[in-house]
Amino acid sequence: MSEAPDRNLALELVRATEAAALAAARWVGRGQKEEGDGAAVDALRLLLGTVRMNGIVVIGEGEKDEAPMLYNGEVVGNGSGPLVDVAVDPVEGTNLLAKGLPNSISVVAIAPRGALFDPGPAFYMDKLVVGPEALGKVDIDATTADNLAAVAAAKGLDVSEVTVVILDRPRNKATIQAIREAGARVRLISDGDVAPSLMTALPGTGIDVVMGIGGTPEGVITACAMHGLGGEIQARLAPQSDGERQRLAEAGIDIGRKLTLADLAAGDEHFFAATGITQGDFLRGVRYTATGAVTHSLVTRSRSGTWRTIEAFHRWDKLMEISKVEYA
Repeated sequence: MSEAPDRNLALELVRATEAAALAAARWVGRGQKEEGDGAAVDALRLLLGTVRMNGIVVIGEGEKDEAPMLYNGEVVGNGSGPLVDVAVDPVEGTNLLAKGLPNSISVVAIAPRGALFDPGPAFYMDKLVVGPEALGKVDIDATTADNLAAVAAAKGLDVSEVTVVILDRPRNKATIQAIREAGARVRLISDGDVAPSLMTALPGTGIDVVMGIGGTPEGVITACAMHGLGGEIQARLAPQSDGERQRLAEAGIDIGRKLTLADLAAGDEHFFAATGITQGDFLRGVRYTATGAVTHSLVTRSRSGTWRTIEAFHRWDKLMEISKVEYA
């Protein structure tokens, strides 16, 4: 008889992302991103405290002096269970939330203690994210055209049928031009590259590649998800100011190093949970009913290679009896 599998912590983490999404959803489209993010932080932190783990926040809301909760270095979990690193983004896409735009999500990822890349003073990285079909067939050191040709061949497409998501920022201008010159389709986004990165590895989304310079924390979170979804992320730190470059040098961090999936999230036991806040291309946003709300989430576990979508129906009267979170 085979050994019973260990506990799947992703199924506990999703309760935390659901709570954060429900709390933040009250602020969708109201133009107040700080309030929405604050509500999500409160709810996420409360529910993370019930998860059977001894966690340290490696990717959080900022240093202790800047963020009073879920700051880098904060201890989370109920204190028992495995020693883990924790990466959180209570609202990925705060501007999307404030404007009521698609693909704002709440995410949590965990890995064994010491497994997650600590970005330190590195705020930005250049990323290349692909799904399982193109695993091992791309290289961030290759040209944009060569990588797009490799993805197209791996997926049985013409390059003109490949869709690349990239943040619409001046720093990505050259890459955007190179994608267009290669003949691929460009989908520009204003914020939040975790959601489209997930979609590169999920069926039927129409997203094939994520490229360009975005946030370093989002890259680490994406790596945890890619372990479970079978996709790949490669990255290289891309400081955007002399000050950031100097801080990285002082920290002894090599900005020229190519970071692989294993560099960003080492080991073989990673858990990831994401819940939609606003309506998205894959995860549906929070939808209200007469008695509560419905959430839609994605959870992954790398060791089993299993990913699930969870549609949950929440009743305000029951939730308010057992939780301090003001959902309604």
